[in-house]
Amino acid sequence: MGITGIIFNIKRFAIHDGPGIRTTVFLKGCPLKCPWCHNPEGIKKEPEKMYRSKNKHETIGEIISVSEVMEKIEKDTIFYDQSGGGVTISGGEPLMQPEFLESLLKECKKKEIHSALDTSGYADPELFQRFIDLTDLFLYDLKIMEDSDHIKSTGVSNHNILRNLKTLSKHKKRIFIRFPIVPGETDSEGNILKVGEFIRSLNSVEKIDLLPYHKTAVNKYIRLNKTNPTESIKPPVTKRLNQIKRKFDSLGLALYTNIGG
Repeated sequence: MGITGIIFNIKRFAIHDGPGIRTTVFLKGCPLKCPWCHNPEGIKKEPEKMYRSKNKHETIGEIISVSEVMEKIEKDTIFYDQSGGGVTISGGEPLMQPEFLESLLKECKKKEIHSALDTSGYADPELFQRFIDLTDLFLYDLKIMEDSDHIKSTGVSNHNILRNLKTLSKHKKRIFIRFPIVPGETDSEGNILKVGEFIRSLNSVEKIDLLPYHKTAVNKYIRLNKTNPTESIKPPVTKRLNQIKRKFDSLGLALYTNIGG
């Protein structure tokens, strides 16, 4: 069977996970505990139950081999070629399954399939180094700049997150920054300014996705029989989103195509 991993979804014909038409592979497991997470079924690494009703449930999390994933991916190569798309590996946090991730990226490179890694960047720098040359594009989350606030909101330090992002920039890797706009968590004037200044210090950021918090995970928490940590968070209003856009514009960072893109 070869190297295996645990995934919770494979989404075909994705158009918001990098350029072109893509197949997004969602790996289970994440070391962060962001209260605004829209994929709570990806936090726990092990398979778990997701209820459809009181007595009916499905198992979320499938043990699968690299070859089985590649078989699914290769069905859509004609769409990648026509659209400039490829494969995006997301989560959860893909770096939580390094051997599986590395093998999957190597197979994509061998088959000349464009690869994108959707990551928080939270990993030991030595581990992170293994994926730099294997990955064509990094979709990199940047949430909170002040380390103490980052720990408070996500449960982990951002020290290695920022360090790994600087390393990507040093290697001139293609980077799309993904900045979640979460009222009361990431949207303070101070944090927006610091995020913008940090992005401006990097030399290979091609795009910034401003991602407004939304309520799509509410039903997932109910089905997982888990307490919903997002209950008190409300989606940002349009006026605030436009203010944040103008702030990025003023910093010379009009690199996004649209909010939520």
